[in-house]
Amino acid sequence: MGNNSGNIHGNGLGSRLNWLRAGVLGANDGIVSTAGLVVGVAGAQADSNALLAAGLAGLLSGSLSMASGEYVSVSTQRDSEQAALTLERAELKATPEAELQELTDLYVAKGLTPELADEVAVQLTAHDALAAHAETELGIDPAELTHPWHAALSSFLSFTVGALLPLLAIVLPSRGMRVPVTVLCVLVALMICGWGSARLGGAPPGRAISRNVVGGALAMAATYVAGVLLSASGVS
Repeated sequence: MGNNSGNIHGNGLGSRLNWLRAGVLGANDGIVSTAGLVVGVAGAQADSNALLAAGLAGLLSGSLSMASGEYVSVSTQRDSEQAALTLERAELKATPEAELQELTDLYVAKGLTPELADEVAVQLTAHDALAAHAETELGIDPAELTHPWHAALSSFLSFTVGALLPLLAIVLPSRGMRVPVTVLCVLVALMICGWGSARLGGAPPGRAISRNVVGGALAMAATYVAGVLLSASGVS
């Protein structure tokens, strides 16, 4: 197999960092989507019961949607990884010499001398031929395949935790303080999420924080204005 199909995966640490980053992004989605929903409903001057019902409905539908989407996505990725590994096993069994030469060529392409590349390829093939080809040729670690249920649960929990913040912030304060308290809490939470995602990705935090805060603020402003306009038109 000469193509570089499949997704690039790191070692166990890299995989865990990817899940942490997904958790941060899931929480961020829960914050923004639920905040936009409840602030929009508050703009229509709804009472606490309506706000709570809308927020809980948004939390449940959003978390289930995130979980099912992540399950489908990761299941497809895992199926592709397993199919690639199955094909690699068959090629190793049918043409081991050609596969050894291919592995050697890959190491030469990475910068090793032909002699060293041949020695490395022979030793790694003797140790675990499938792992050597999977990691070098496909970018797949057979011991670290993605798990759909883990991804789905992670997305469900992170979205739920994120969504709880604006939901509680909108229903607990007095009527006149609902929107200001929610906006403040959401913007602070988005700053934290932006900082966390930047740190996990090794990027400067300033830009990520700015994107998060501006995006969340625009979402809340748009839904609040929509709620006010609907209320003024007599729709609510």
